[in-house]
Amino acid sequence: MKKVIVLGATGGTGQAIVSELLSRGIQVIAFGRSENKLKELMKEHASTPLLTYKLGDIFDYRTIIEAAKDADVIFQCANVQYHEMAEKLLLLGENVMRAADILGKKIVIIDGIYVYGRQVAKGDENHPKQPHTKKGKIRVEFENLILDKKWKNAKALIVRLPDYYGITSQNSYLQPTLTGLAGNKISIFIGNLKTPREYVYLPDATKMIVEIANKDDSYGENWNIPGAGLISGKEIIKFAREITGNKKLVIPLNKNAIRISGLFDPVMKEVVEIMYLTEEGFTLSGEKYENRIGKIIATPYKEGLKETLTLLMEKIKKAEGENLD
Repeated sequence: MKKVIVLGATGGTGQAIVSELLSRGIQVIAFGRSENKLKELMKEHASTPLLTYKLGDIFDYRTIIEAAKDADVIFQCANVQYHEMAEKLLLLGENVMRAADILGKKIVIIDGIYVYGRQVAKGDENHPKQPHTKKGKIRVEFENLILDKKWKNAKALIVRLPDYYGITSQNSYLQPTLTGLAGNKISIFIGNLKTPREYVYLPDATKMIVEIANKDDSYGENWNIPGAGLISGKEIIKFAREITGNKKLVIPLNKNAIRISGLFDPVMKEVVEIMYLTEEGFTLSGEKYENRIGKIIATPYKEGLKETLTLLMEKIKKAEGENLD
């Protein structure tokens, strides 16, 4: 793997994947539709010659083909908003797979755990896929599309992550909490503060994703990547307050509060049906990774939160300084 393309390179997982690939000396083509965001990504990586960018539309396979023709592997990190999932997710899948198939490329799909529904067994790759939500059912259709035998030339794999956190994180459950605490503001926590839940630190996840992608026999399969064990919202907030010094209120939002928010926000309206994950949790197993690839990388929560919050505080401080200029 000498040259890759990252679709959705300016998103949360996309940025983290780009950073990991560059750290290994791999040439990266960042693909996206916003030239301003792509240029900002270039700037963040000091305009290294290893990183170039191509403008394109994830819903137009022809632009993906043009951008990806020289890449060895395609990393699919683009996503759609919750309220657009029913309308756009399968269209996204059809276009990225069509491009990969025409080019005869390997493609790595980053996805979540909605396909499983409620946890009824060990969270390995054989866990029953019995989603009880619309989003979960659409994600099962998405998986079936990605791994469909009709793609004769593409080689695909799917990596599943729990909720994640990290400096590049944008749309995770935990992000509003960490951003508020880093900004010395009142913040929210989505879900029950007492329920132990699993999160993966994005820099850990991306290291493992690249290791999986590096092996030819990884393709045609699902892979689960676990976090660093279980942690409650109370513990996260305790660590975050020690790191940031922010003692301001953190307001937990339960399903009813999210439902009310949904009257005014289409994204929140769609979050309601997946609130079960914040109430019950779901723990992924890393046994397959350990047996086939190697040791699970799991930065302790306190350490990962310290790295994330320190960088978030610097980012917020810099933005405030620029606003004053």
